[in-house]
Amino acid sequence: MTIEQQIIQTLEKIRPFIKRDGGDVEFDSFIDGVVYVKMHGACQGCSLIDSTLSDGIGILLMEEVPGVKDVKTIDQKPL
Repeated sequence: MTIEQQIIQTLEKIRPFIKRDGGDVEFDSFIDGVVYVKMHGACQGCSLIDSTLSDGIGILLMEEVPGVKDVKTIDQKPL
């Protein structure tokens, strides 16, 4: 299984909790240890998005997928 597949599989575990609050998360890419995601629904523009990324999604991904160092939204993706 590739790292990208592991990331997607892990995101599927947390999606129901995010959806319960009216949002969603979608995998975009994995570059140099950073997972880039696109947030949907209530998560777009939410003041708690940084906390959701670092304290929720990030911790889970770093624990379950070797090589993941951080999680950021696609608007923070390098060009």
